[in-house]
Amino acid sequence: MTQITQRRAGRPRKALLDRGRIGATALELVDETGDFTLPELARRLGVQTASLYHHVQGRAGVIELLREQVSAEMDTSALDLGPWDVAVSAFFRSYRAVFAAHPRVVPLLTTTTIRSPQVLAAYDRMVVLLEKIGFPVDHAMEVLTAVESFVIGSALDLAAPDVMWEIPEGVEVPRLADALASQHDAAHRAEAAFELGLRMMLAGVAAEIPPPTA
Repeated sequence: MTQITQRRAGRPRKALLDRGRIGATALELVDETGDFTLPELARRLGVQTASLYHHVQGRAGVIELLREQVSAEMDTSALDLGPWDVAVSAFFRSYRAVFAAHPRVVPLLTTTTIRSPQVLAAYDRMVVLLEKIGFPVDHAMEVLTAVESFVIGSALDLAAPDVMWEIPEGVEVPRLADALASQHDAAHRAEAAFELGLRMMLAGVAAEIPPPTA
């Protein structure tokens, strides 16, 4: 007589979830809808909501995974280039490109506290770079925040509609109308504005470097 052996149900040999999969799926959801909820994320992953708590501490934990996910797409190796302005320019071009690809994640990341070790390590490298060119540590975060704020704004500009200014019939703004008529397409304008702004920011940073002490 043939004996039929039934396998006992148990844990799957391969884990259904890991932090990388949760972060990648959450980013897909935010790219599509602009936000996420834990039940929505669990459904997308094909698991129960409670399963997420084995890997993250609720919504705040998922947001940190989002931060890690987008930061991993940035070219931090650019910070090893020289001189300093070349390194900063290359890094923040990469930074802008990543946020331009994921503009809907920006409000989630800019309104929550940064706790991710990987992301904090990248900021630490930026502070080290600023110290190397002469900024005291108590001034470094001001410089970093100023440049970062400009770059994030520029990334959001890339996600703006093609027609950002529309002059209704009967509204007389002749100089603005001429300025708009002289522009190329929106993408060209955004790119030119970013490069101009980045040069101005770096010139401003250079002007703020304290003179070497004797």
